[in-house]
Amino acid sequence: MPRTKSGSLQSLRRANQERLLTLLLRKGPTHRAELARRADLSRTTVSTIVTDLMSRGLVIERDGDPDGDGRAKETLAINPGAAVALGLDFTFDHVWVHLSDLAHNEIAGAGRAVDPDLGWAERIDVAADLLDALIAEHALDRGRIVGAGIGLPGPIEKATGIVSTSLPDQPWSHVHAADEFQRRLRLPVAIENNTRLEAVAEAYSGAGRGVRDLMYVGLSSGIAAGLILDGRVFRGSVGAAGELGHTSVNVDGPACPCGNRGCLVLHAGIPAVLAALRPHLGAKATVEDVLAAAAAGDRACEGVLADVGQMTGRVLASLCNLLNPERIVVGGELSRAGEVLLDPLRTAIRRYALTLVREVDVVPAALDLGARAGAVGGAALILRERPGLASALVDLTESQAGKPPGDGR
Repeated sequence: MPRTKSGSLQSLRRANQERLLTLLLRKGPTHRAELARRADLSRTTVSTIVTDLMSRGLVIERDGDPDGDGRAKETLAINPGAAVALGLDFTFDHVWVHLSDLAHNEIAGAGRAVDPDLGWAERIDVAADLLDALIAEHALDRGRIVGAGIGLPGPIEKATGIVSTSLPDQPWSHVHAADEFQRRLRLPVAIENNTRLEAVAEAYSGAGRGVRDLMYVGLSSGIAAGLILDGRVFRGSVGAAGELGHTSVNVDGPACPCGNRGCLVLHAGIPAVLAALRPHLGAKATVEDVLAAAAAGDRACEGVLADVGQMTGRVLASLCNLLNPERIVVGGELSRAGEVLLDPLRTAIRRYALTLVREVDVVPAALDLGARAGAVGGAALILRERPGLASALVDLTESQAGKPPGDGR
């Protein structure tokens, strides 16, 4: 049956609403004239649509930069309080939940330590309990959550949302995580490697802000990289990009559970650091003990951490030759050693990388370690990459008419 004229007009109005919302989500506060130009719409049409979006609580006006006469020009922006993005992150021993508004501002967050042997289903229970508690504590409307970005250890098969594995004992190995979380949360979900989400968090809220070609390196029990290339997350053809720790640095080295030999993680991960220093610090030494001793000038600890930096820097030099990042952000527990580790890492890059790329900016991570940063990245991923987010916002205001959104503060 042919579409009626009224139906065609409604479809056109809906498409234009989504176009303007998408532009504001991507570009941030924008002048009306600029919005009309980017959307290829007349100013009259933009004005009509904006009036409707403002009445729905989706768009607000803000004072922008002064014009040539020194007067502040009004800009349009997404109302930060119109909806909520959810981020979850699961490391081997922690679960963290993060809720943010549409401007990436934290609304609430909470975490809990878990037994490393806890099963994946019980970990989802922990996250669900934390989310319920935050919603109740902050009187939030669950219906305004537009999606969940979820970080898990290990490679994520891009086409299926199934967690693959680089080590045999990961609790999420071969779990169809996308289906399981959608079933439990009843939300659109994006499943991602948690180091990659830490990279997203640093890119939008931390040491990588404003950098379009960014490499994040997490130095912990495992070693992994997250890549932001030309402003977008790079996952590889099947979702396995970033398994830095399983780069072989010695083909005659010890066997790795991944099936390779001499992997970087066997030489530069936390277990390797502790194994090297326990004869010096004692059998019960922890990574905290190592970092404290290094900070106090213990030469043995400084030497082992310098070796970690040097060996990691050699691997990163090859990646600089290949990808030419503008900045490398180093995170994970071992990054807290500071210049004891970072200076040898920079030196190795300068020694082994090509002249053109060797002066890459190498900086420590700015955000909290581990699960909390990953959860921040999960919420940011929803705001930046969830398909149909603008459409979901329009649907939200239609389905919840009469329920006021946040005030935009």
